[in-house]
Amino acid sequence: MLHRIRFAMTQEPLAEKLQGIVECDETYIGGRAKNCKRGRGADKKVPVFSLVERGVRVKSQSVTNVTGRNLKSIIFANVNSNASICTDEFPSYKGLDNFARNHYVINHRFKIYVEGQVHTNTVEGYFSLLNRRINGTFHHVSPRLLAFYLQEFDFRFNNRKVTDYERTLALLKATGGKRLMYRGVGSC
Repeated sequence: MLHRIRFAMTQEPLAEKLQGIVECDETYIGGRAKNCKRGRGADKKVPVFSLVERGVRVKSQSVTNVTGRNLKSIIFANVNSNASICTDEFPSYKGLDNFARNHYVINHRFKIYVEGQVHTNTVEGYFSLLNRRINGTFHHVSPRLLAFYLQEFDFRFNNRKVTDYERTLALLKATGGKRLMYRGVGSC
């Protein structure tokens, strides 16, 4: 039943592209293995890429590789070309200047985290909530079902400023005419 509810959360009523200031970053979801690398390139972790329209909404999805081609294709599909994009110095983001009106880079490597309006703190805060929710509530999420959990967290984050009643009503409206068979779960 919960997967059906998460499926309803994936049905975004406003499929418009993100605009304004958009923060882009990636994180890695999965358990901790002893004596193994953490973060980028860690074993048995699934990369998750998120785009946050500052102060408005978030879009997340799991990716197979965090290559420039993969990340840029997601950005091109979900972000308006008039948007300003904030990223860290990860090399996969090079070349976004050709797409976005403004591409700002914050250098975490030099321990610089904020320069005026240039930062990735909103998306990092979202990742903190996401990791805490997965590790604290679910303890383990199958890579096959991760997309549904990400959509649930996106829905919760995007509706954080409304009442419980309004959030529930939005969810119920999204369920109209949709059916999810369990054998179809994970093939999204």
